[in-house]
Amino acid sequence: MNLFDELQIRDIKLRNRLVVSPMCQYSSTDGFANDWHLVHLGSRAVGGASLIFTEACAVSPEGRISPQDLGIYKDDHVEFLSRIIGFLRTQGALPGIQLAHAGRKGSTRAPWNPGPFVTEAEGGWKPVAPSAITFAPTNYAPPTALDEKGIQKVVNDFAAAAVRAQRAGFAIIEIHSAHGYLLHEFLSPLSNQRTDSYGGSFENRTRLVREVTTAIRRVWPEKNPLFIRISSTDWVEGGWDIDQSVALATQLAPLGVDLIDCSSGGNTPDAKIPVGPGYQVGFAERIRRETGMMTGAVGMITTAAEASAILSEEKADLVIMARQFLRDPYFPLHVAQELGFPASWPEQYLRAAGHGTPKREPVPLAAKAPLV
Repeated sequence: MNLFDELQIRDIKLRNRLVVSPMCQYSSTDGFANDWHLVHLGSRAVGGASLIFTEACAVSPEGRISPQDLGIYKDDHVEFLSRIIGFLRTQGALPGIQLAHAGRKGSTRAPWNPGPFVTEAEGGWKPVAPSAITFAPTNYAPPTALDEKGIQKVVNDFAAAAVRAQRAGFAIIEIHSAHGYLLHEFLSPLSNQRTDSYGGSFENRTRLVREVTTAIRRVWPEKNPLFIRISSTDWVEGGWDIDQSVALATQLAPLGVDLIDCSSGGNTPDAKIPVGPGYQVGFAERIRRETGMMTGAVGMITTAAEASAILSEEKADLVIMARQFLRDPYFPLHVAQELGFPASWPEQYLRAAGHGTPKREPVPLAAKAPLV
């Protein structure tokens, strides 16, 4: 495999193996996308990425991380998201959406506005969680433990969001079950101390993820891929770990999940994480090897050599990048030139890129993005 091989997943074909990871922008009002999201996501499409994910998109108002998070909990959210999707498609990129619920890490402030959690008087809300355990008492609100009615609402909210995602024209959904947010909270015994059918055993702790997956797959077209992002380990003794991640992947494949996006951490504030280039790639490699599922590698991958090695050594099927795409929206085009692959610059940039550079085929801008 190489970075510029196409990848067929169900009826969807990615033009290369470089993917823009979800990156929170904290720039919405009441969940609505706006011009910032159009330019932020659109510039990475111009830059040659094959698949571009929105930031974590909340499935309910209380599922947001902050009051400024993107959402898809209203039908009215669909219109502007469709506009963004239309532009991404004109540049040959596939639009993806990450559906999320923040759980006990909700009602916080944007990172450039440090301070304690946003109170209900300030427009915040009471977070929910599997158990009434605060993530970090100084800056996070004490959560309320979900009862079974509340859990069913979460499942229904994810399914309703998937219906809106289809209506908007997204090609791929990714379920966010990582980084200490609600679904990950249910998976990990560090945050899930329930004694009912959603807590205790591995089978019980994974129940909500399986129910959400099933509910989404029921309404999401068969021809469209479904990804899930997991934290492969909590990096804490007695927490969620890679062995359980392998077992979870085995459960999810028959339910219609096509690819595991392998991240880690985020469920405890004091985890000792050995951050460094490619420090999470081994998780993607092991899950891929032991389950036969496609995986995505993510985390501190910043160079053409690092990304290329992951594919050539068959450690993952996709390289999913965040910070490097912030530094360089045109990373795929620059990597193609560096590695000797055709770099399909848009016509508007040809003079800067060099005469004779292959042009990408023009795609007409549709009034509304077609479903795929």
